[in-house]
Amino acid sequence: MNNQNKNIYLVGLMGSGKTTVGKLLSKHLRRPFYDTDHEIVRRTGVTIPMIFEVEGEAGFRKREEQIIAELTQLEGVVLATGGGAILSAVNRELLKQHGTVVYLRGTVDELWQRTRHDRNRPLLQTQDPKARLRELYAQRDPLYREVADVIIDTGRQNVNVLVHHLVQYLNAKTVSAPIE
Repeated sequence: MNNQNKNIYLVGLMGSGKTTVGKLLSKHLRRPFYDTDHEIVRRTGVTIPMIFEVEGEAGFRKREEQIIAELTQLEGVVLATGGGAILSAVNRELLKQHGTVVYLRGTVDELWQRTRHDRNRPLLQTQDPKARLRELYAQRDPLYREVADVIIDTGRQNVNVLVHHLVQYLNAKTVSAPIE
């Protein structure tokens, strides 16, 4: 598979910028963009919080796994995954096998600043959402690292600069281990 056909998968916690970076990256590379959360909403016709309420997190994760199995069969796409997609060993394997995995990493404080007013995040609807975000980070960071071909700290850098660096990396693709 040549680089033009190779998929690019964005992983990271909620608020890391997967959708924003994915849309800009797909536009820059002239590739189709997909977002697993948006696909689930589009296909079910209901919000993610509603799916969590009716089917629980397990029901949502099953739907997410089906979408990822389908979208990883496409070629030449940019895909933003849901923050918890990497909890599934099946998803991790599919992502690793079918494309370049980019881990967009932010600190808990940065992610909290970006998500604190968003009511569309069922996992943060708790008494202490920042503590919950800290728990999710501790649980998921090792899994993101496991699948990542490249790790990019989102920090406070401009999204255009971030995408420019990512495109440079993808074009060079000479690094065989994750870079930080």
